[in-house]
Amino acid sequence: MSSELDHNDVAPSPPVGWRARLKQVGPGIMAAATGVGAGDLVATMVAGSRYGYTLLWAVVLGTVFKLALGEAVGRFHLTSGRTILSGWRTLGQWALIYFGAYAVIWGFVYGATAMSASALPLNALFPGISVRYWAMICGLLGFALVWFGRYALLEKLMTVFVGIMFVTVVGTAILVAPNIGGVFSGLAPKLPDGSLVYVLGLVGGVGGTITMAAYGYWTMAKGWRGPKWLPMMRLDNTVGYITTGIFVLAMLIVGSELLLGQEVVKGDKGLLLLGDTLAADYGQWARIPFLIGFFAVAFSSIIGVWNGVSLLFADWWRTFRLPKNAGPEDVETYEQKAGQRSPVYRGYVLWLTFPPMILLFLDEPFGLTVAYGALGAMFMPFLAGTLLVLLNRHTLAKEGRSGWLSNGLLTLCLALFAYLAYTEVAKLFA
Repeated sequence: MSSELDHNDVAPSPPVGWRARLKQVGPGIMAAATGVGAGDLVATMVAGSRYGYTLLWAVVLGTVFKLALGEAVGRFHLTSGRTILSGWRTLGQWALIYFGAYAVIWGFVYGATAMSASALPLNALFPGISVRYWAMICGLLGFALVWFGRYALLEKLMTVFVGIMFVTVVGTAILVAPNIGGVFSGLAPKLPDGSLVYVLGLVGGVGGTITMAAYGYWTMAKGWRGPKWLPMMRLDNTVGYITTGIFVLAMLIVGSELLLGQEVVKGDKGLLLLGDTLAADYGQWARIPFLIGFFAVAFSSIIGVWNGVSLLFADWWRTFRLPKNAGPEDVETYEQKAGQRSPVYRGYVLWLTFPPMILLFLDEPFGLTVAYGALGAMFMPFLAGTLLVLLNRHTLAKEGRSGWLSNGLLTLCLALFAYLAYTEVAKLFA
């Protein structure tokens, strides 16, 4: 069978031994790099500047929640023989209608947000070109990479970006000399006055987007098939979200040590303030690597979203058009009709890139930022809730069904994300 996905270099059976398994890690890195955006790092930095290390426990809890969600998505793909869209179809047409409408609206808003975030550090490094036109250049570059590049190339690029992020973000945390005692004291759950909104943001916001649902498609792109790949998937998912947790911890350290007590600008521009502070305290040499890391954080999200969400949307179109009495749709059917070469995949890549450029001509689009926050929050309870249903069906293979730990964590995720969605939507009417 000719597959739309690129996994020609993947062995037909899972690797044996830690060294061989680590060489196969990839989809988790894609998810980690995509899920952590510049705005997430700023939110963590703001929390550190206000409360020091006190909210570190929330970072750890958030990492555990993302591990649970990522593992659940991967487990469904590997044990059901279905894609996540095919699974949602079994819940009723409402689920497909919700996802389709959400993906169209979210993609339009996110396209402009991601391009602008990638443009800010480039404008700081090369101010001769405005943020607006740097954003367009970033969008076009991401478009070209995703349009022509297969999964293997994109995974390698994302691994390079994660390396850059690790060196620059974690290096900055080391530069500011963290208080080790303070770090350990932050592991004890505490809730200072006025900190609830920051706790919710740290637990529910970092690394949690629509791209979590794309994780299963990236495992398929690696050629992982069937329950025998569950141990490999769990290792991969763990590596990815521990990496995410390290990034978030590093930014909390920076906020605590460098900016404690200062008023930090919210949004992506807050990272530019941090760059200026580093330059003032340590010299220009400290600012430049940090801005490069800022760009790696933002641009990796463009690549991951342009690829991962386009795969989701292409599969949505395939699944939505099936007749009501159609039988189970398996992974092989998906590969034949909804991979990277499908017209719908490419159409959604176009949708993410070009129509959002119109929004780049708005000056300080505050309403756009609020709408993006509300849209992002609304997807996560949908994902957690549907996974609870899909992974507890008796029709699913026994090794795929959730146990008490997975069900408990997914239930907590559902409650948390539902509350976050409520607070974000409430902002629209405040």
